Amino acid sequence: MSIEDQTEDTPAELHYTPSADFQVGDGPRDIGLCFVGDGFVAGFGDPKALGWVSRVVGRTDTQDATLTSYNLGVRGSSSADAMTRWRSECPPRWEGRAERRLVVGVGAEDVARGLTTARSRLNLANILDEASSTGIATFVVGPTPTLDHEVNERLRVLVDAQMDVCQRRSVPFVDCFAPLVAHDQWQSDLAAGDTVHPGQAGYGLIAWLVLNNGWQQWLRLD
Repeated sequence: MSIEDQTEDTPAELHYTPSADFQVGDGPRDIGLCFVGDGFVAGFGDPKALGWVSRVVGRTDTQDATLTSYNLGVRGSSSADAMTRWRSECPPRWEGRAERRLVVGVGAEDVARGLTTARSRLNLANILDEASSTGIATFVVGPTPTLDHEVNERLRVLVDAQMDVCQRRSVPFVDCFAPLVAHDQWQSDLAAGDTVHPGQAGYGLIAWLVLNNGWQQWLRLD
């Protein structure tokens, strides 16, 4: 099945430390899964109020594991906002969980606010490195295209930067830009809304991309 069926910072500021491998412990699998990010994570624009997060969680085969998910997406949140917020909002949700996992979805607001690519990638790198240093497994879902060509060109550069940050750390990254930028159903869904956020069909497409790009493997449920 394919998706068709469903101000400048200097390079000196960028310092990366590869993340350590996340290890699944012995005993019962009790997973605390937090999603942080922007309005796309929150599911803004979906008339069914599911977004891609609820669709993904609902289709996740948990097998014998216990999975508790928390959608902490905030409309208008940038990578800088997410970098600050996850530190305070996720720990209470992870309390008592044997496994702590973090899904990050940011980028669109960075472009809207005019953040440099260097700053955006550094914010993401800081989230991933801090999470890794405290035993938290991470997964990144990239931003989606709009109907504005100029915005898309900036998003394309940001997606490449995010992908590089994740590859350096062996963190799974889902590219939602390339598969959707010329996708007819995606474009129709945007045109029916605010030209930025999708509706029900578009969020279904994002969910399909996440589920078919290493999701179960990352959760160690394959």
